[in-house]
Amino acid sequence: MSLSRISSTRRLLAAAGAAVMILGLAACGGGEDQKAGGVPTEITFSILSAEGQASAGPLWQPLLDDMSKAIGVPVKPYFGSNYTVLVEAMRGNHTQVGWFSAKPEVEAIDRAKAEVIARTVNREGLDSYQSTLIVKKGSGITLDKVMACGKQYNFGIGDAQSTSGTLAPLTFLFNPRGVVPSQCFKTVRSANHQANAFGVATGVIDVATSNSVNTIFMRKENPQLAGQIEEIWTSPPIPESGIVVREDLDPALKEKIRSFFLTYGQGEGAEAERQRAVLADLEYSRFTAADDTYLDPIREMIADQKLGDARAKGDTAAVAAAERELQRLRSLREVRP
Repeated sequence: MSLSRISSTRRLLAAAGAAVMILGLAACGGGEDQKAGGVPTEITFSILSAEGQASAGPLWQPLLDDMSKAIGVPVKPYFGSNYTVLVEAMRGNHTQVGWFSAKPEVEAIDRAKAEVIARTVNREGLDSYQSTLIVKKGSGITLDKVMACGKQYNFGIGDAQSTSGTLAPLTFLFNPRGVVPSQCFKTVRSANHQANAFGVATGVIDVATSNSVNTIFMRKENPQLAGQIEEIWTSPPIPESGIVVREDLDPALKEKIRSFFLTYGQGEGAEAERQRAVLADLEYSRFTAADDTYLDPIREMIADQKLGDARAKGDTAAVAAAERELQRLRSLREVRP
C-alpha cells in the first residue's frame, strides 16, 4: 500500500474514531452547555492516555482535584486515546482545558480556538525532550542498517499527529536523507509509543519511534520491558508539552486557571511539598508561563514536512507557500533572544 493511501486510511479511521468519541462526549454534556451567568458550571480537562483512564487517572486526578478547589469550578477529566480525538473535543467545546504535546497544541490553536497558558518543565528542569528510535536489545540492528533500507525491517511509526512519533523522525532523520518509510521498510504500522515499545520488546516489530519521556515512564512502570529495549537514535530537543484553554472561556476563570498552573508546586511548606509530589508522579517539576511562540520550532518542522511533500508531488504553488512559511519562521527565530 502506498504512503499516501496509508495516510488517507489513517485519516479516515482517526476521523471516524473522533466522531464516535465526540458523540459520546456530547451525550454526556460539555462544560459550556451548562452556564451560570456566562461561567461554566463544570470544566472538562483533556488528557492523552494511550492506556486509558486506569493508568493515567491516578496520576492526574490529584492535580485536577487541586485545580477544582483553586478555581471554584468542578473539573472532570476526559481521557482520549489519540490526538485527533482531543483536538476535535476542544474544537466542539466538549473540553475547555487540556494537556497537549507540541504538535497537537499547534493543531488545537489553529483549529480549536485554543490558547497556550503554560508549558511543562520536567523533573530535571528541562522544558524539552527528544524523539528516539528504538530496537530490541541484542538484535544487532544499528542506525546504519536501518537507514540502508532494503525492506528488511518491520517499522512502527507514531500517530500521524505525534510530534516525537512521526514529525520529528521525519524532519530530523528520514527527510534529510531522502528516505520514505513506506519505501524503506518491509511493513509500516502506526501505533502509540507504548504499543510500539511493546512490539519492539516482543519482536513483533524490529524498529520503532519513541521518545525520552516514554523511556522514563517505561523504566518506572515496567522495568522488565524497558530492559529489553535500546535507543539507536535521538533527535535534537523538542519543545515539551503545554496546557491550553479555549480562548473564549470566561476571562476571569481563564486567569484563575492560568494562576493555578503557574503557582502549582511553588513556594515552601507542607502543601507546596505535596503538590510537588503530585508533579513528580507526572514526571514534571513545574509549569512555566508560555504563549504560542514557544511552538514556533514545531511550526518550522511542519512547514519543512509540507515542503517535502509538495516537492514530492511536484506542486509548485505548495512548494512556494511552504518556502515562504519556512522563511518567515526562520526570520522570527533569528530576531528572538
